[in-house]
Amino acid sequence: MSAEGVRAAWDKYRFAALVMALGAALMLWPTGQRGAAAAPSPTPAPQSRDLQGDLQAALGKIRDVGAVWVLLTEESSPAQTLARDRKISFRGDEYSESSETVLLDAQNGEAVVVTRTESATYRGALVVCEGGDLPAVKLAVTEAVTALTGLPANRVAVVKCQ
Repeated sequence: MSAEGVRAAWDKYRFAALVMALGAALMLWPTGQRGAAAAPSPTPAPQSRDLQGDLQAALGKIRDVGAVWVLLTEESSPAQTLARDRKISFRGDEYSESSETVLLDAQNGEAVVVTRTESATYRGALVVCEGGDLPAVKLAVTEAVTALTGLPANRVAVVKCQ
């Protein structure tokens, strides 16, 4: 490529190159949190909301759905991992190990330290509603359920009630 070709390419793409250089500089900009680890939450996470009830209430507001009942089957329940204090003692050739849950002294008693919270995962959903025979209702309900639960559409059944 000749010098004229390079010059023409630079004139044509200089703004794109400037934006890319600015983006790279922003990504490399220090955040000021060097080596600082995020502290675990000192209070337990709130109990998971009643997704089945919330879903039922939300689906009832969709046009032409009518009365609605929702059943979700769980693959796994919500779970929390608590911080543990592990102690290992060595005496000669023998060692002993003990562990206990970490507690913080809160204002009104003690609280556990939660290090990880996992949401429930669902196996499938059954939605029984008055408008379950209408294709538009089936589509809208299936989209709503998949958006809220993470289930694929083939695991959501929408049927008309009797």
